[in-house]
Amino acid sequence: MSFVLAVTAIRGEAVARRPVAWVAAIVLLLEAIGVVFVNGVLATVVDNQQMSLAGLDPGAMSTGTWVTGGVLGLFLVLCAAVLVRTAVRDRAPGRTGRFTLAACAVAHAVLGAVSVGLLGWTAFAFMMVVLGMLVLVLVAYGPERGSRDDSARAEGPAPA
Repeated sequence: MSFVLAVTAIRGEAVARRPVAWVAAIVLLLEAIGVVFVNGVLATVVDNQQMSLAGLDPGAMSTGTWVTGGVLGLFLVLCAAVLVRTAVRDRAPGRTGRFTLAACAVAHAVLGAVSVGLLGWTAFAFMMVVLGMLVLVLVAYGPERGSRDDSARAEGPAPA
């Protein structure tokens, strides 16, 4: 929270939130390309070598790897689209967009923890930087003062 306060300036508005949203969107797009590429290489190797794991069909494993890479790539592109829309409008994402970004942040936290043992500290640092950018966007684009949500909370429950 202190970092968000440090980037606030004129009229109490966050100055760095728009560039962080743009950079996070670009990084997620590059990450999506990387995920699809790595899964494509893995699927090709499994298919060419006719490898199987515990008797599974190599064709099914190759197809599953392609599908997993595609789904993860599309999810990252969706998150990048939410970030681009947030940066262009300079307004907080909606409920679904916030949920999507929070899910992406959780995925990066879990994958960062796993990547320490498998890939090393550099991969962990990359995942934590992306996690930090996602959390900063979520915090910096918090509920605005005077929004409908704040006024509804101040009034209490609606009369029945």
